[in-house]
Amino acid sequence: MILLRRLLGDVLRRQRQRQGRTLREVSSSARVSLGYLSEVERGQKEASSELLSAICDALDVRMSELMREVSDELSLAELAESAAASEPVPTPVRPMLNSVSVTSVAGVSTGRVTIKAPAEAVDVVAA
Repeated sequence: MILLRRLLGDVLRRQRQRQGRTLREVSSSARVSLGYLSEVERGQKEASSELLSAICDALDVRMSELMREVSDELSLAELAESAAASEPVPTPVRPMLNSVSVTSVAGVSTGRVTIKAPAEAVDVVAA
């Protein structure tokens, strides 16, 4: 389920971070408590239009620009959600393994993992 408050919070956070500003700076400028602004950015609280206006003023961002960015994010989220709903659920594949062993020396892995399948042994070396 897509929650508008989460999308709005994400966009507000990105706007603030683009400006290199802290939550404390913006909350002080907007005259909103630091904790409440943090909850709005994390999508845990619904922001009223008055609160959004104060935050936008503090960020020197037009509310229409903020809402346009939220609308774009919402469109992408809806497309992703509908695409995921229309895809068939894949059947899980279970590999048939006889054994898996990891070689380590004094508790430090050598980066070598050996997987032995019924018909063959596969050596995987970590880079």
